[in-house]
Amino acid sequence: MTLRLAIFDCDGTLVDSQSDIGAAMDTAFVAAGLAPPPRAATRRVVGLSLPEAMRRLAPTDDTALHAELAQLYKDAFRSRREAGQVGEPLYAGIAALIEELAADGWLLGVATGKSDRGLAHCLATHGLSGHFVTLHTADRHPSKPHPSMIEACLADTGAAPAATAMIGDTTYDMAMAVNAGVRALGVDWGYHPPHELIEAGAEAVATSMTELRTLLRGME
Repeated sequence: MTLRLAIFDCDGTLVDSQSDIGAAMDTAFVAAGLAPPPRAATRRVVGLSLPEAMRRLAPTDDTALHAELAQLYKDAFRSRREAGQVGEPLYAGIAALIEELAADGWLLGVATGKSDRGLAHCLATHGLSGHFVTLHTADRHPSKPHPSMIEACLADTGAAPAATAMIGDTTYDMAMAVNAGVRALGVDWGYHPPHELIEAGAEAVATSMTELRTLLRGME
C-alpha cells in the first residue's frame, strides 16, 4: 500500500490566527519603541520564521533589532495565551476533513512557522493532536520556503514526494513544496490571494473543504 502524506500549514490553513498574531505583533513593536506595522503587512509575513518576518516588517540591517522583536513577539503571544486571550479558531470543516483523511489511511503532518510550544497548544486545544504523526516548526528549521520541514516530514514517515501534498495558504508554503518536490495545493481562506499561490507553484487552489478533499482524492 502506498503511503500518502498530507502536510498542512497551520496559521491561515488550519486556524484563523490573524487577530492573535496582529495583537502580539503590535505589542512587540510598541515595546521596542516602534510604530506597529499595518495589519496587512503583518498578514503578509505569517508563515515565515520570526527573524525573517521581523526583517521584512522592520527592513534594516540591524539583526539585533530583529532578534529583539522576535523575542518580544514570543513574550507577547505567550502572555496572551496564559491570559486566555488566544483564540485561533479552526476554519469551518477542517476538523472533519482531518478526521476523514486519518480514517482513510492518510498520514498527516504539519509544517509551520509557529513554535513547537505554540503548535502543540493549538492542536491540543482543538483535540487534533492524535491525528498528526509528524510535526515540524520554525524552532528546528530554516524559514519557509526552505524545504527542510517537508524533507523532515518525509523522513519521519517514509512517504515518497510523489505521494505527498503540502497544503497551505501562502506563497511560502507553495514555494516550499516546489523546493521539496511534493505537490503544492493552495487554499483560498488564508492570507495570500489565489493568483499569488498559483504563481508560486500551486497546482490548484481549493475554495472549500470539499474541493480540497477532491484534490486529495486525485492522489488516492
